[in-house]
Amino acid sequence: MGYWALDLGTTNTGIARWNEDTQRPELVRLTDICRAPDSDEPLEAPRMIPSATEALPHNGFFERFCARPLLASRFFIGRWAHIGRPALEKNEATQKESYAPLFKSYLGKEPLRTLAKLEGRPLSARDITRRFLRELLYSVHQATGERLRELVVTTPVDAYETYRAEVSQIARGLGVKRVRFIDEPVAAALGYGISLGRDRNVLVVDFGGGTLDIALVTLTAKGVRGGQCSVTAKAGRAIGGNVVDGWILDHLSEKQGISLSTDTHDWERGFWLRAALAEARHVKEALFFEETALFRLTPPEHMRRLEAQLSGEKAKPIKWSRQELITLLEQCGMYRELNACVEEVLSAAMESSVSEPDIDEVLMVGGSTLLPGIYARFEERFGRNRVRAFQPFEAVAYGAAAFAAEQIATSDYIIHDYALRTHDARTHQEQYVTIVPRGTRFPTKPDFWRQKLVPTCALGEPERLVKLVICELGIEDGELRRFTWDARGNVKSQGGNRERVVVPLNESNPALGSLNPPHQPGDRTPRLDIQFGVNEERWLVATVIDLQSGQKLMDGEPVIRLL
Repeated sequence: MGYWALDLGTTNTGIARWNEDTQRPELVRLTDICRAPDSDEPLEAPRMIPSATEALPHNGFFERFCARPLLASRFFIGRWAHIGRPALEKNEATQKESYAPLFKSYLGKEPLRTLAKLEGRPLSARDITRRFLRELLYSVHQATGERLRELVVTTPVDAYETYRAEVSQIARGLGVKRVRFIDEPVAAALGYGISLGRDRNVLVVDFGGGTLDIALVTLTAKGVRGGQCSVTAKAGRAIGGNVVDGWILDHLSEKQGISLSTDTHDWERGFWLRAALAEARHVKEALFFEETALFRLTPPEHMRRLEAQLSGEKAKPIKWSRQELITLLEQCGMYRELNACVEEVLSAAMESSVSEPDIDEVLMVGGSTLLPGIYARFEERFGRNRVRAFQPFEAVAYGAAAFAAEQIATSDYIIHDYALRTHDARTHQEQYVTIVPRGTRFPTKPDFWRQKLVPTCALGEPERLVKLVICELGIEDGELRRFTWDARGNVKSQGGNRERVVVPLNESNPALGSLNPPHQPGDRTPRLDIQFGVNEERWLVATVIDLQSGQKLMDGEPVIRLL
């Protein structure tokens, strides 16, 4: 039996396992229910499963009989629901009363709340969750041949005990014999590779489709081994990607002359609005990476306001820019609420004697962290070396799978590649020499990387200054594609045939020593003995010796803090 983990989300759910061959976690691709079975584009979170459910009746005596708990825990007979992508597609035009777009937010607080109806019978949050999990476990069995008997489930830090009890009871009724839980911030920390070498203050920014939740937690080795963390402060806002989609649709529909506030029960209008909302989401996600995107959907003329029809201008696709999206988010108060949420957490943390400099790591979780301006704000405030954001969709599920397999790291390592920028002596083209590859455990020896270099005299002039420009190289992990951020704070996708993102980290202040006498152009004699190491505080430290004069220009001096 493998080690399995379930990240049960409000909008999307992930099922992950620990791969014994690669010694790393992986999301399982369930092509029948996942978001985008034929895609490898990370923005689409292709292996995630929409947390949507359309309940189906138990047809016939045999199927109803096999739905009883004793048999349901042993056999998969019949279908109880459409879940994930099929549930969304089957309810795109008209939502059936047996359809529930979400259930997690109600399970712990109101498990008996009616979310849907099937043949006139109410279905509670508990009923919907049971049907969703049953079909999820069945899909796993079909795809992998494994019947899950042990499972680690992630839980929000503010989850009631009733939430754990509900999930545990439902899972056990479906044949899972052992259910363990891990707090979502702990899972995120493990998924992002934070080790247990010492206690950590970690700020987790969970910005998904439904809500914005920010929590400052303390991780200890003992707590993490039990899947738990200590919450220092937390705050939340009812703002998520779904709300942003609505803002975009309101704004662009106004440009097309259609009002969204009237005739909402009309079938044709309802169909168009749901299609337009999906198009608004596509535009939003396109602007994560591109400067402009096209809102292609146009409404039928009779749905437009009278003055729009009388103007004689037909509704047209709208070209929209990233800057216009930023302006809209500012006008709607998203950045203001984000800042207020952060301030609320930090203010409460001060009461526990935890100040902003005491925060060791900032973890970005959820697809809405990719919205323009989000990462840049946290980078500016906390520093690039503290913000981990390269796998917002997978981090929680990955961490839970590592926890399930008891693969909890006990030593620290660097998660990016770092390089020294040099220049080709003949072409003067920039070159990047990796000095600290990702995965490097630290602290290292002082001479972890050591070479004798010739100053390039890039401008054809004598070289008087030693300039050590250190660059972060975008993450590229084999077939995996991950996110990174350029020097302007814009998100980029790495991997495949994409150009690697290179971010100079100390370009504004690279002069770290002077050569006396200056090094002359054309002199190919090695002049500098350069050594790099990483200390226990993640600082890249450098020792530089002028081989001509024997002078130490730098002696174990910190250059830049790594991540």
